[in-house]
Amino acid sequence: QVQLVESGGGLVQAGGSLRLSCAASGRTFSTYGMTWFRQGSGKEREFVAAVSWSGTMTYSGESVKGRFTISRDNAKNTVYLQMNSLKVEDTAVYYCAAPSLPYRVSTVADSMLYWGQGTQVTVSS
Repeated sequence: QVQLVESGGGLVQAGGSLRLSCAASGRTFSTYGMTWFRQGSGKEREFVAAVSWSGTMTYSGESVKGRFTISRDNAKNTVYLQMNSLKVEDTAVYYCAAPSLPYRVSTVADSMLYWGQGTQVTVSS
């Protein structure tokens, strides 16, 4: 069982930065790939970034490449999303998620079993 709690969202001006955190419970955190998704108002859930269980492999969605960086600290049971050069279109609720099985990393929302409650990111012009 994995429980996820996101934090770090807020209101920021375009061009600014935010760092989101996702704290996970459970001693098996270090065996799960972790993924960030986002969902804007009236939009479908979108893949943002993923990181392997060891942290050695990362993946980013096309819309955030070069601006967002995913990382993890297994000693702290936490995964991060550093968001730079934010745009108005980045406004969304951001969720961290984990798949049903360990030693898996996925960019597909349907592959996820565990979800956090989400944190709102609002980028103003």
